[in-house]
Amino acid sequence: MTFVHVESLKNSGDNQSEPNRLSERMNVSYRRLFAVFFLLVVGTGLAMGRDLALVSNKSNNVNAVTSADLVKMCKAQTNRLPDGKLLTLVMRSPSAAEMKLVLDKVYGMPGSDVNELIATANRGRGNHPAIMIVASDDVLINTVASVPGAVGIVDVYSINSSVAVVKIAGKLPLEPGYWLHGN
Repeated sequence: MTFVHVESLKNSGDNQSEPNRLSERMNVSYRRLFAVFFLLVVGTGLAMGRDLALVSNKSNNVNAVTSADLVKMCKAQTNRLPDGKLLTLVMRSPSAAEMKLVLDKVYGMPGSDVNELIATANRGRGNHPAIMIVASDDVLINTVASVPGAVGIVDVYSINSSVAVVKIAGKLPLEPGYWLHGN
C-alpha cells in the first residue's frame, strides 16, 4: 500500500504561487475596468454626436424648410405651416442631453430660456399648443403622426414610416452639411 502526502497532491500541477494568482486576477480586473471605461467614453461621445431630423405629420404639405424657417418654427415666431395648418412643434425637453445640438444651433440660448419661451408660446393655446414637450423619441414620433400640423425634432434612428422626413436647407439627414448633424 502506497501513501501519498496530501500536501504534495495539492501543489502538484500548481506551478503558481498565491501572490502570482492574485496579481493575475488583478490584471484581469484592471483590463475589464479599462474596457468598461473605454466603452463609457466612446458611448458618451456617440450620444453627444447624435444626428437629428425634422419630421412632419404626413398630412402636412411640408417637404423642405430653410434653416431660418426652422428657427422661426422652434421659437414659435410662426404659428402656421405653408399649407395653412396650425403648427405644433414636438420636441424633447430642453434639459435632455439629446437636445444640446438644438439648443446651440436652433435656439442659441440655454435650456432655462427655452423653457420660458415655450411657456410664453403656449399661453392662450390650450387646445393646440405651439410647442409640446414629450418624454421619448417614440412618443415624439407617435405624437407627430397623430397631430395634424405637427412637426418634430427626433433622433434619425427613431424615424419610421408613420412620419415624413423634412429637408432642411435642401438636405436630408445623414447627408453631408445637414444642419442638425451632431458634432
